[in-house]
Amino acid sequence: MEPFTRHKGLVAPLDRANVDTDAIIPKQYLKSVKRTGFGPNLFDDWRYLDPGGPGDDHSKRRLNPEFVLNQDRYAGASILLTRENFGCGSSREHAVWALSDFGFRAVVATSFADIFYSNCFKSGLLPVALDADTIDLLFRRTLAESGYRLSIDLYDQQVRTPEGEAFAFEIDTFRRECLLEGLDDIGLTLQSADAIRAYEERREQEAPWLF
Repeated sequence: MEPFTRHKGLVAPLDRANVDTDAIIPKQYLKSVKRTGFGPNLFDDWRYLDPGGPGDDHSKRRLNPEFVLNQDRYAGASILLTRENFGCGSSREHAVWALSDFGFRAVVATSFADIFYSNCFKSGLLPVALDADTIDLLFRRTLAESGYRLSIDLYDQQVRTPEGEAFAFEIDTFRRECLLEGLDDIGLTLQSADAIRAYEERREQEAPWLF
C-alpha cells in the first residue's frame, strides 16, 4: 500500500450529502475482488448518460457534462471535497478502491459513514473530517477559483490552504501510523512473519497430529 505522508492536489467539489456506496460504485461492478480497474465506474450513474455494465468499453459511453468529474477544470483532481455522511449504505470495500483507482488520495468531508471510514485506511485513502463552516469555505473557494489546491499533511494533521490557513483534523494514532508507513492489514501481519513461522514450527512439534 502506498504510504500517505504529505499531499498537495487539485480539489474536485462534490456538493452532495449522504453519498452512498452504491452511488460511488454501483453493484453491477462488484464481481471483481481486485483493487484495481474500478476507476472508470466511479460515480457511474452520475458520470454517464447511458447505462453501463461489466466489460463495457466505457470510453464509448456518453459523459454527463454537468457532472463535476467530467469538467475540464477538475481533470486530474486528487482531493475530493464533499458533505456529511459520505460513504453511507453498504459496506463494500470497492467504493474506496474506485476512488483510489480514479486517482483520489484524500476525501475531505464534514463526516463519514463508519465502515467506509474504516475501509479508507486499509487502502491508503485518507478521510479528513472538518467542521461544516470550514467545508463551506472550501466549497466557495474551490468553485470560485479554477485550479484550487489544498495541501494535506498527515504528520502535522493539518489541511493547508493557498491563503495560508491551517485546519487541524483528528485521526486515530494507530491508523495514522499505518498510513504513514503504508501498512494495510496484510502488511501489518507480515511484520510478524518470523514470529508466526516460529509458532507454527513449535506447534507442529508439540502436536504433530494436527498437521
